[in-house]
Amino acid sequence: MSNLRFKVLQEAFAKKAVAVQPPAGMVSDYYGNHVFGRKQMARYLSAETYRAFCNVLDNGAPFNREIANNVAVGMKNWALDMGATHYTHWFQPLTEGTAEKHDAFIEYAGQPGSDVIEEFSGKLLAQQEADGSSFPNGGIRNTFEARGYTAWDTSSPAFMVDDTLCIPTVFVSYTGEALDYKTPLLKALHAVDCAATDVCHLFDPAVRKVYSYLGWEQEYFLVDESIYSARPDLLLTGRTLLGHESAKNQQLEDHYFGAIPARVQSFMKELEFEAYKYAIPCKTRHNEVAPNQFELAPIYNETNLAVDQNLILMSLMHKVASRHGFKVLLHEKPFAGVNGSGKHCNWSLGTDTGVGLLTPGKTPEENLRFVTFLVNVMMAVKKHNALLKASIMTATNAHRLGAQEAPPSIISVFLGSQLSAVLDQLEIADKEIVLDEKRRMQLGVAHIPEVLVDNTDRNRTSPFAFTGNRFEFRAVGSSANCGCAMIALNTAVASQLREFRQEVDTRMAAGEQKEHAIFEVLREYIRESKAIRFDGNGYSDEWRQEAQRRGLDCESSVPLIYDAYTSPSSVQMFEATGVMNRTELAARNEVKWDTYIKKVQIEARVLGDIVLNHIIPVATRYQSTLLDNVYKMRQVYDIDKARTLSAHDDSLIEELSTHIASIKQNVDNMVEARKQANHIANERERAIAYHDTVLPYFDPIRYHVDKLELIVDDELWPLPKYREILFSH
Repeated sequence: MSNLRFKVLQEAFAKKAVAVQPPAGMVSDYYGNHVFGRKQMARYLSAETYRAFCNVLDNGAPFNREIANNVAVGMKNWALDMGATHYTHWFQPLTEGTAEKHDAFIEYAGQPGSDVIEEFSGKLLAQQEADGSSFPNGGIRNTFEARGYTAWDTSSPAFMVDDTLCIPTVFVSYTGEALDYKTPLLKALHAVDCAATDVCHLFDPAVRKVYSYLGWEQEYFLVDESIYSARPDLLLTGRTLLGHESAKNQQLEDHYFGAIPARVQSFMKELEFEAYKYAIPCKTRHNEVAPNQFELAPIYNETNLAVDQNLILMSLMHKVASRHGFKVLLHEKPFAGVNGSGKHCNWSLGTDTGVGLLTPGKTPEENLRFVTFLVNVMMAVKKHNALLKASIMTATNAHRLGAQEAPPSIISVFLGSQLSAVLDQLEIADKEIVLDEKRRMQLGVAHIPEVLVDNTDRNRTSPFAFTGNRFEFRAVGSSANCGCAMIALNTAVASQLREFRQEVDTRMAAGEQKEHAIFEVLREYIRESKAIRFDGNGYSDEWRQEAQRRGLDCESSVPLIYDAYTSPSSVQMFEATGVMNRTELAARNEVKWDTYIKKVQIEARVLGDIVLNHIIPVATRYQSTLLDNVYKMRQVYDIDKARTLSAHDDSLIEELSTHIASIKQNVDNMVEARKQANHIANERERAIAYHDTVLPYFDPIRYHVDKLELIVDDELWPLPKYREILFSH
């Protein structure tokens, strides 16, 4: 192999596990000590301020400047005791990541030039100004009108990273439009709280609040950093644009849940120790299906906090990995031919009285409530399946969906045979609803009370599966801010629950008994949402054809999928719930199209560079070696014997020439297609052009390069191969 490859691999395989020293005591002793949570507030705030702030957090009491000033003093003192020198408003722009600008605590004690003191006021805590034009904004803010604001999200606790106090905030423009994920997420959570609470009052008037819960499962790859640095495609795009499959990859199914390699185990331990300090309740760790692929999952949390914690964790993963000689790959499909990585989002609703609204009960009344929320979620997914697909679709996730256990890009709901049978019986029941002397509803379906938490099977090809007491949104990508999917899902469910309550109220106003009205509306919903229910193989061609007959969205072009955000039904839903307006939705699409263009553009440029400057020179060098060998044989042997001896080399030379010519022609065509696309002014049309005319050249180029990898002398091949990347830990 080449000297560079040999050196890189030698370095990678020589690395040993890093010794990790756990923090003193049990996890519960240091859990959350980097977060300004209730325990820290009780210590650093006065009793009066603590009670007042808890009233804000728990009951939505007014948050005035006096409380802000008092909280700021306590937060500053805690941060200084933790070694802080700076603070920052930590927010989530439309980049899938986070942003922060650090300011020191110091201020002049008096006149300019005097001594300094550490100061932090409620004003600095609550609001700051940021440049609204320097982040993706979809044209909402121009450079000459760039003012934007960050404002403290009091529901998410501040935390310490190194020497900086991080304050979770929303990010909005000067004119009020959201420029981030957190602002519409908070609005969506408020909308689903109000709508679900209203529906809960049909069953229990004591319910005051409904929480949206999220438990994400973070999948990722680990590769040795020395090998990573020797692959320009990994370095610049996060995935391998070239590379033939290893003879052994995941086909033996021996990596999944296998013994965790020692180096990886050390990384996981330190990552968990760090995560616990930020009150991220890491619960599960294991090998995933593909070699060098792993998963981490926490205990569920309120959705807003869970989204913040996932973003913190992704940052921690990169930081900790570097201390162990690894690079974390969060790209959804970094390697062809093996599983990609998702961020399965387990979503549910629960009341302040401790009831899981998607948890089957033990009585007919409890199960009527369960069926009510289950069916309304299905209705929301049925009505907005195109939007839900748009909420998880990116240039990177498109490579993963529909391959190696990842769900297809057609949104459907998996219920399992028992629940499906229950709904089918409810749909066709022709009996009148009978109420006994205690006003309990008899549904005439004897086994409804027997529905148990784990009564459903698993369907790995379902993008939205019911798993006993929650729905698992499996289509979300591993690198995504899962707030994007949660905005769409919670808003859709909120809108649907509002409609359900209105229909029930209309029937009750017309004289129907409450239980009868609920049941009849549900029966109609079960019929109407039947198209979204699918328990079969999502990979089959038959399902795609069937999905089209059912009227589900089957669009596969990423730029066109984004159109769902500005469809009349989506605009009406977002505006009616107060989550986003038409301007914000249009702006987000502009950002999505622009991001898609840039992702494909970068990959095209990297692919062209690697092929022209690394692969073709090596292939032609090997070709020259073969030609030289043929020439020398003809000098030594007679013509017939030389022809016989050189037949193999002649065949390789011809094969090399074919592949090299095809690669060069496809790269030239790709470059020309990119130039043509760049001249298109309209963002949407340019994104479509990149999808339709640039991206199609990637696979043919890769095909011919991967064939060359099997032909060219291993001593010459410049890039680490799959067998070396995936089996070095």
